[in-house]
Amino acid sequence: MTAAHRTLPFGTVVRVTNLDNGRIVSVTINDRGPHDSNRIIDLSRGAAEALGFASIGLARVKVERVSDIQKVAAPSLP
Repeated sequence: MTAAHRTLPFGTVVRVTNLDNGRIVSVTINDRGPHDSNRIIDLSRGAAEALGFASIGLARVKVERVSDIQKVAAPSLP
């Protein structure tokens, strides 16, 4: 599954959470956008379907870089 973001580098993996139903998907940034300044990410249809809002078209989401999540979740080594 893929997405468009204005500033994240291509190839960046992000975790997107639908704040209304709690569904989560991981997507890879492969395009620029969205062009509407009120939106933070454009998701592929497959990602929108997995998050449960493809028929609506818009949803409140949280976007987190997977590398940032792994840094927080990774155990510290001695």
